[in-house]
Amino acid sequence: MALELAVDGGARGGRWQAIDVARGVAVAAMIAYHGSWDLSFFHLVAMDVVGHPLWQAFARTIAGSFLALVGIGLVLAHGRGFRARAFLRRLAIVAGAAAGVTLATWFTFPDSYIFFGILHCIALSSVLALPFLRAPLWLTGAAALLCLVAPLLIFGPAFDRPALAFLGLGRPPATNDYVPLFPWFGLVLAGLGLARVAGPWTVRAGWPEWRAKGLVSRALAWGGRRSLLIYLAHQPILFGAMFLVAQIAGPIPAAGPGAVPDAAPFLTNCRTSCREAGKADEVCRAACVCVVEKLTSANLWRGAAAGRLTPRDQTRIPAMARQCFEEVEPALSEDAPADADETRP
Repeated sequence: MALELAVDGGARGGRWQAIDVARGVAVAAMIAYHGSWDLSFFHLVAMDVVGHPLWQAFARTIAGSFLALVGIGLVLAHGRGFRARAFLRRLAIVAGAAAGVTLATWFTFPDSYIFFGILHCIALSSVLALPFLRAPLWLTGAAALLCLVAPLLIFGPAFDRPALAFLGLGRPPATNDYVPLFPWFGLVLAGLGLARVAGPWTVRAGWPEWRAKGLVSRALAWGGRRSLLIYLAHQPILFGAMFLVAQIAGPIPAAGPGAVPDAAPFLTNCRTSCREAGKADEVCRAACVCVVEKLTSANLWRGAAAGRLTPRDQTRIPAMARQCFEEVEPALSEDAPADADETRP
């Protein structure tokens, strides 16, 4: 949920430390969120980071701030002339990091690997935003607004195909980090437009010459300059540390039943609905357990059990159920002949 700017953070004359500090603040917020998520995931605290609306809003705010900074960075780096070598170098770094995240999560979480997360969105958005460096400001603003509202206007089952999942106009897929092109590209364009409008004022105000002086601001600027490295390294370190603590200390009592809801009521209702739909009992049992496992893998189980899923997250459950039935029914039907042979005289 964080990223390096896909372009240099400053203009031709040098970096703007004010932008580095702003990005450093977002990096610090990202670490705080992921640290809290890990504590909740391992039941080391009695809070629901995954399903609580305020935590979800916090995560989206962090991602949005990074994306807006991408648009600002594009103007600072290329507003007075496109620097192809610098742009392609940054693009290759971010795209390579995105591919690495996909590969690592495919091995770690094969049912919910990250195929279009924040880094993927950064790489594609940086390319798509280039024409808007010279486009009329009204067109940039209109395009930003259209991107932001597109999921509300164009959302439909025609976009449910896996090849179109990166657009964000269909059912949200099961993935641990999903930052589709719509609406998030709108924030890149918003940052780009803001930088073009406010650029002359910031120059007169002395922002390009501003330098971090205090310990906190210097630390934030340092983190902002290394945001991609921190993004790639911090969560494996935090997750591994929390895992070790959980193995030694175990979950706290207050985080037990409340943090991990009992699956029995859900499984009972699921099986009942399944049998009413005419499915065999053994299919219903296996498929309902599969749904719980997929919800857990996608970090949606606690929210689903507590009835606190967002409308878009709720649309993911039918797709998971269909996938479970597609996996379970063929497997059980293949076992049936073998069982019949065993009982044949």
